[in-house]
Amino acid sequence: MNKKILTLLLGFSVFAGCTKLDEKVLDETSSTGATDKEIAEGLIAPVYAKLPDIFLHTNYFALQEISTDEAILPYRGGTDWGDNGIYLSLHKHETTSPDPNVRNTWNNIFQGVSRSLTALTELPNNKDANAKVFLAEARAMRAYYNMLTLDLFGLVFKKEDPRETSVILRGEEAMNYIRTEFEAAEPVLDNNTGPGRITKAGVWGLLARLHLNAAVYRDRYAAAFTFQKADMDKAVEYCDKIINSNQYTLSPSYFALFDDENHTNKELIFAVDQRSDLNGHNRMAYFSLSGDQFPLPAYTGANGTDGPGITSDFYRSWVNAYAPIDPAAADPRFYQENLTIYSHPNDTCVEAAQFNINRGILRGQQYGLIRKGGVFLKCSDGKMKVGPLFYDTRSKPTKPVEFTELCDFTVAGSDYNTGFRVSKYEFSKTSVSGRNFGEHDIVILRLADVYLMRAEAKLRRGDPAATALADVNFVRASRTASTPAAPLAAINLDLLFRERGFEFYWECQRRTDMVRFGKYEGTWTEKTNTDKNKRIFPIPQTAMDGASIIPGYLVQNPGY
Repeated sequence: MNKKILTLLLGFSVFAGCTKLDEKVLDETSSTGATDKEIAEGLIAPVYAKLPDIFLHTNYFALQEISTDEAILPYRGGTDWGDNGIYLSLHKHETTSPDPNVRNTWNNIFQGVSRSLTALTELPNNKDANAKVFLAEARAMRAYYNMLTLDLFGLVFKKEDPRETSVILRGEEAMNYIRTEFEAAEPVLDNNTGPGRITKAGVWGLLARLHLNAAVYRDRYAAAFTFQKADMDKAVEYCDKIINSNQYTLSPSYFALFDDENHTNKELIFAVDQRSDLNGHNRMAYFSLSGDQFPLPAYTGANGTDGPGITSDFYRSWVNAYAPIDPAAADPRFYQENLTIYSHPNDTCVEAAQFNINRGILRGQQYGLIRKGGVFLKCSDGKMKVGPLFYDTRSKPTKPVEFTELCDFTVAGSDYNTGFRVSKYEFSKTSVSGRNFGEHDIVILRLADVYLMRAEAKLRRGDPAATALADVNFVRASRTASTPAAPLAAINLDLLFRERGFEFYWECQRRTDMVRFGKYEGTWTEKTNTDKNKRIFPIPQTAMDGASIIPGYLVQNPGY
């Protein structure tokens, strides 16, 4: 399925996902004039079309990041991001079943399951040459969507006939169902269609992730998780398959993984395809930036929204790891300077084509394009005027855009400038406003994760630590576009957890990692809740209400 066809298909994905197509072949066309090829592609495209909605910044990202020690979103200035307290509750582990972000995430995932089932029902009758591969993709994607529900909500819905009521599975039974679905799809899958479509390597990586989390999924509320050697062996096996395929390579530039044009980056194994001609639409880049940071000289409306910052706890993990060296100098994953005024104060005039905001974790006074009266100021030579930023958009022209380490739910800690910000994904070069476009693929699985999963599995099954350390240091040493982070001298599970934070911050991994490493009941920033029931989220109230016609069918998770 080429890029042009996929673009057209996504345009009618809602239609295809909600319609049962009864095919009748008449001289290679259906009674409606569509060929088997068009019907097959029209069935598989909607299966992927829900991924961008799931990975919207206020859905899966919020659940996976703002509920952790990594991200916090206060009620900014008492006027922005209040949202009836849902982000405050999420961070404090006080989320309730009517929460709209929980509901939206649930609904989008199950629409993905539904569309996968539609494809699974119709594709077996399709005569197109690609139908068998599409069928395997639909099966693998249904397994992936169910893996999300198992991780987030502790259950999956099993159904093969659209006319039947789904069977609810939990624990070992749910995990085994997902595993067998992945295993059944894998032999038929292609391995050259990624990262926007699921491949053999994508399934291998997801199976490794499933086995690595198996102890959690078997006994969600355990006082201590029991990691079985058989699971760790499988995790290593699947990681080995990906590494030994020699199809993927670690990116020399860390932030290139999150550039606008990252679709061809050889580290990406599975990702949400967000290329511009597929109507890519995500807000990952704008979510954390200030409302007075304007990354694009061509668009005076493209700015940030003063959303989440990183917690002081997460920042301190970097500082403590590298003291007395500043983490920006010690680790290229922390920060990439693109705007030279930070190092050379006289660089106040920049060619528009050369202007590019910094990436990574942004601290202190911010500099950038200066907008007055709705236009950007220019130097006498026509270059863009660059200088210190102030909160003009907030009608506070004397308040500097100066990001602070403090970020909490107090009045002082909830101001617009509190919290160091994250500029990991590149701000779209064609975004007329911060709230649209986003051509970078959103990473679901990449090669660095494969190495770090293998390292963790080796440690948990009792291998010599040196073998795990080699995997960790191989990833650290790979970022040769700048000075790589120095190798670690030793490794244990606590250090590996820290390393996963450094490598995968802002990538929707933190909550799952914290639960698996036994850190989720800890204390950070505004969070003191130690209730292990909060390891998973409540089933949305709308789902509970909808299922109430079948008594006892859908039971709310404990603690909600």
